[in-house]
Amino acid sequence: MKILKYTALLLLAIITFSCSSDDDNTPQIPADETIGLKKVQEISNDSHTIEVYAKKDSLVQGYNHITLRIKDKKDGTYIKDAQIDWTPIMHMTMMQHSCPKSDITKVLDKQTLYTGDIIFQMAQNETEYWELTVNYTINNILYTAKDKIKVSASKKQTVTSFTGSDGVRYVMAYIEPETPKVAQNDMTIGIYKMQDMMTFPVVNNFKVKIDPRMPSMGNHGSPNNVDLVQSETNGFYKGRLSLTMTGYWKINLQLLNPENEVLKGEAVTTENPASSLYFEIEF
Repeated sequence: MKILKYTALLLLAIITFSCSSDDDNTPQIPADETIGLKKVQEISNDSHTIEVYAKKDSLVQGYNHITLRIKDKKDGTYIKDAQIDWTPIMHMTMMQHSCPKSDITKVLDKQTLYTGDIIFQMAQNETEYWELTVNYTINNILYTAKDKIKVSASKKQTVTSFTGSDGVRYVMAYIEPETPKVAQNDMTIGIYKMQDMMTFPVVNNFKVKIDPRMPSMGNHGSPNNVDLVQSETNGFYKGRLSLTMTGYWKINLQLLNPENEVLKGEAVTTENPASSLYFEIEF
């Protein structure tokens, strides 16, 4: 019995060692870093193809969190070390302008992905279109690639551009919640000012009052909303959005400067059922 026992243990050790050796020698297939993202565009030059990814099927009017990946046309590999910036331009019939955008940074836990935000304040149409120019440096060599990009119209108002009572042109964009719930939701928006046609810096130290209403249900509101403020300079504005039932909501807004002066938007009253400054959601 001891001989049989030792023989069985020896066979088990051999099998285990064999499997371990096979595993060690098996080529490791790189994980797909774009899982959960959708490729919406490719922008190419003679050397590289820049893959443009988003969470949705296309870029949309309003806020877009965009991911880029640069593919070397020669060997099919993806670039792991690049410095990238971008410039979106809207080509209109009589003029051109850009829009709010963030810097592009490397995704911390990925090897080949770079990410940033663009807020398109308008969609394309039959005669006017967006073009994205990407400038990037690899091994101290500067490259440029550009192409038209598709920007679909939003079904609801998630971005608004207006002139405040201070004479400044502002852009405000709804960011979160992406999937609203019947609950107290974390709410995030971005606020920018038009310094010139190509420059849209973040606005700091403002406040946004919110008053969500359901126009189809007697214009009733909701309790426990928290107005939006910044937690850090050049950051987004965050607060709490209370939604008590599913359906269409108009989020009435008032934009206040650091002196607590209202620059745009009105309070909702019996005589004034909606603000001129608002976002829309439906779920």
